[in-house]
Amino acid sequence: MNNKLFIGNLSYGVTDHSLGDLFSQYGEVVSCSIAKDRDTGRSRGFAFVEMQTQEQAEAAIQGLNGHTLENRQISVAISQPKPKGAGGGRNRY
Repeated sequence: MNNKLFIGNLSYGVTDHSLGDLFSQYGEVVSCSIAKDRDTGRSRGFAFVEMQTQEQAEAAIQGLNGHTLENRQISVAISQPKPKGAGGGRNRY
């Protein structure tokens, strides 16, 4: 049972709070986290939202996939786990 959603194509102006409020229309939001660039702190344009139940997660997908938020059409889908060995970005020396 996976209640964690991947949200893509986010405007850089969207906040954790505003995104959480949007998803709360479909049930209880357990967590909401916009991915940030570790060097600049700027949004990377995607986020993860965890809903309380799978039914709520599915309702959010149905209601919000393709929804326009701050002039951008967002995509909402069940979050897929990282493949084994997928990793860590750029090398640091």
